[in-house]
Amino acid sequence: MKYGPLGRSGLIVSRVCLGGNSWGAKGRRGWGKFDEAEAPAYFKRALDVGITFFDTADNYNLGRSEEIMGATLMKMAKREDFVLSTKVGIRMSDTANDVGTGRKHLMASIDIQLKRLQTDYIDVYQLHRLDPYTPMEETMYTLDQIVRSGKVRYIGGSTMPAYKFAQMITIADWKGYARPIAMQNLYNLIQREEEREMNRLCLEQGVGLIPYSPLARGFLAANRSKEGGGATERAKNDAQVQAGTYRDCDWEIAERLKKVAMGKNVSPAQAALAWMLSKPYMGAPIIGATSLDQLTSAAQATEVALTADEAKMLEEPYQFRVSPQH
Repeated sequence: MKYGPLGRSGLIVSRVCLGGNSWGAKGRRGWGKFDEAEAPAYFKRALDVGITFFDTADNYNLGRSEEIMGATLMKMAKREDFVLSTKVGIRMSDTANDVGTGRKHLMASIDIQLKRLQTDYIDVYQLHRLDPYTPMEETMYTLDQIVRSGKVRYIGGSTMPAYKFAQMITIADWKGYARPIAMQNLYNLIQREEEREMNRLCLEQGVGLIPYSPLARGFLAANRSKEGGGATERAKNDAQVQAGTYRDCDWEIAERLKKVAMGKNVSPAQAALAWMLSKPYMGAPIIGATSLDQLTSAAQATEVALTADEAKMLEEPYQFRVSPQH
């Protein structure tokens, strides 16, 4: 496992992060395996292979993901030995203020999340989604107060327009508030829209990317067919494949990924992660896992290096989903 700073901060993270979207999801979907009984084995394997960065959110299974992490991971390692990130902003109940990035919701949520997680502080606190009502100045002022209180060490953002993230950074610099160090967006070999603006902004501003779905819902494991189905539970149950939503260029990238992987004696998933880790704005891709071996494989991927020609070969077939705007 390799390690490095997250953006231009002093926070050192493993170059792979274990995501918690499946924790507490058992019975909700075919590959949602994690409950409180099964989670410890995955946390232990992650720690054993050197993964020290873990991500979740209050909205993941309505708090169950955070609860499971608090009940298991917090008892398996010293708190200072790992980095914990979580998110806030998506609606949690029908209560009017139980949503968004306003002061009332943020101040209430941080205490609830700390209780679920059974910890005194969160390393990276991210805005999961912005709301259309709260001024950015109110959000940034509140986040800064939460940081100054000691309940949060650093802040970040998640999927949002690049101009909104630029507003967060600008207000932080202008007012002397805590500055975002992380952006959790959707990015992988077949979903590269963020290269146009967000990734460039993050590189320029010293913000580390911690993208979700680095293997495109498992598609970049290259174990699926156009007809549907595959080797894993997720492949067998993935509605996107069944609906034919992957494009011809996506399937071409998957085929090229197999060739590159074979030439390096690694798996396609490892090659896909290695491609992401080669990007200068990359902090740590957030992976999910439905088997313990996937965690070992992901850790090994941090040691895989692609040549410039191999990266070009993988990138060539890509077609942007929306035409560039001039």
